[in-house]
Amino acid sequence: MEKQKILIVDDSEMNRILLTDILEGQYEVTEAKNGREAVEILSETETDFWFVLLDIMMPEMDGFAVLRYIKGQRWQDRVVVMMISSDDSPENISRAYGLGAFDYIGRPFDPMIVRKRIANTLLLYARQHDLENTVREQFLEQQKNNDLMISILSHIVEFRNGESGVHIQNVKTITELLLRRLAWHTDSYDLTDEKIALISMASAIHDVGKISIPEEILNKPGKLTPEEFEIMKTHAKIGADMLSDLPLDQAQLPLVKVAYEICRWHHERYDGRGYPDGLKGEEIPIAAQVVSLADVYDALTSQRCYKKAFTHEQAMAMIQAGQCGAFHPMLLQCLKDVSDKLRPPAAGVGAEAAGSAGGRANRII
Repeated sequence: MEKQKILIVDDSEMNRILLTDILEGQYEVTEAKNGREAVEILSETETDFWFVLLDIMMPEMDGFAVLRYIKGQRWQDRVVVMMISSDDSPENISRAYGLGAFDYIGRPFDPMIVRKRIANTLLLYARQHDLENTVREQFLEQQKNNDLMISILSHIVEFRNGESGVHIQNVKTITELLLRRLAWHTDSYDLTDEKIALISMASAIHDVGKISIPEEILNKPGKLTPEEFEIMKTHAKIGADMLSDLPLDQAQLPLVKVAYEICRWHHERYDGRGYPDGLKGEEIPIAAQVVSLADVYDALTSQRCYKKAFTHEQAMAMIQAGQCGAFHPMLLQCLKDVSDKLRPPAAGVGAEAAGSAGGRANRII
């Protein structure tokens, strides 16, 4: 029978030797002397390893950074991580579990306990994995139904707005890219796969409130007057009110709660100069912040009735320069990180698009 493969990650050669001596009779053991080397090994042979024994304090890339990387790559579905560290403070243990560690053993440890904990963890994980697959299939089926209804509603809004459903799909795609990159950068927002899927799905109805905006304003080919712009701005609150007016059992559903945050606050800005409530910084829910950035990028790179499309390079420069309002600095970094994955529509750039985001495009910001 083929042995299961275990990756030991520790900067101490003595610790690696000790753990290898304990495990090599039962498992096939590979060693990494720091986090960066571990990531390289997992990147090349991720499907080979079910189990990683991971130290925390290491040079170049510590254990927490490795956990974030595994989470960002969505490897936690098949790679079990057990922390083994002499630093067993409650803060470190809590942080490790928050980043997806399956178990935690403090040093010094008993070899028999290490072997037993690993064997029990692998058995438990295998059973849990089977159960999770069943639950995930049920969740995905329900998600398909939710996604279908949201898609129908959002396409109605887009059709009235004189735009195609491409904008909806673009915003969803960019939202997911940004969320996954944000999860790689920080664990502050608890961005699980389920939460990322929920936010991405809810992003499709970010502009549902526009269904109440008069068509002559919604589809005006030029710059809006100050009075028209004030009317246009009401779509954020109207969309949120539509969701809050749902029956209580529906309004309390996670999808509706996230959609409410996105509808109401996707035009808020990090410096407090957005609308409708003038929220600032982390007062703005992260779902709304991410969808806001995705919406602005796609609006800039798409042709609209009031402007031609900007190039990807122009849009990136305008956003980074603050021409479309202030965004979370970490989100701006995430946008840079995923830049090569963004695929703006191929459109000509005329004289109007070659200027600034002000003027004709005042409804974007």
